[in-house]
Amino acid sequence: MPFVSPSRLIVEPLVRATLIEDLGLAGDVTSAAVIPSEHRSTVVMAARKAGVIAGLDAAALAFELVDPAITMTRHVQDGTTVGPGDTIATIEGPSRGLLTAERTALNFLGHLSGIATVTARIVNAVSNTRAAVVCTRKTTPGLRALEKYAVRAGGGLNHRFALYDAVLIKDNHVAIAGGVSEAIRRARANVGHMVKIEVEVDTFDQLREAMEIGVDAVLLDNMTPEQLREAVTIVGGRAITEASGGITPETAAAIAASGVDLLSVGWITHSAPTLDIGLDFHS
Repeated sequence: MPFVSPSRLIVEPLVRATLIEDLGLAGDVTSAAVIPSEHRSTVVMAARKAGVIAGLDAAALAFELVDPAITMTRHVQDGTTVGPGDTIATIEGPSRGLLTAERTALNFLGHLSGIATVTARIVNAVSNTRAAVVCTRKTTPGLRALEKYAVRAGGGLNHRFALYDAVLIKDNHVAIAGGVSEAIRRARANVGHMVKIEVEVDTFDQLREAMEIGVDAVLLDNMTPEQLREAVTIVGGRAITEASGGITPETAAAIAASGVDLLSVGWITHSAPTLDIGLDFHS
């Protein structure tokens, strides 16, 4: 499935802010004290564990922003599955700049590749079903654009990007509005015709109520595979069905087999382990 990296207009401020955090007012005092300014090196970025790569643009920008004389040659692209020892990129240039940018580049690349890797595991687990894997708004503050991109690099899809691009009526909205029907009615009366409306339901009664008034999608919260199967029957193709809660690579296949359209997984962005990637100096 095609996926496009976020614009440099989005990525560069994030990388720049991370470098500023690392360099502070005095810069990289260790490299400045130890490495001659004229020294140049070639380094290889390599995977130390198997995984799916994401975040190469951010990594490249880290080196470029520190020193434009540094060049990074990619040997794989985002979305590529790599094994231990596989070369990801070769970076050449002034040694001070390489060392200064190293941690920022690896932080972005390791974090985003970790997200892509766990996403791919769940996508592979449901590959024999109709279900797609989507992420949520449970993202690292400030990094949502990159983390949602990493999900796509791993073969997943994005849910709503933020609060502004779709209506998702949750249990607290329902409680305050006085019921599922009233919450949906208010949403429909107050948003434009291009805005999708989804409602979270916990019971079959709520689901039937939502189907009676009509919505674009239903979030089936913390239901068992058997309950999800019944929910899919109740919906009968009238709305997109989304399962949420307790989804892991081990449980995903059974949940997807219920016939739901989407598996919504928050932990792939907020708790994915970093993919171990190293930078080794060759010369």
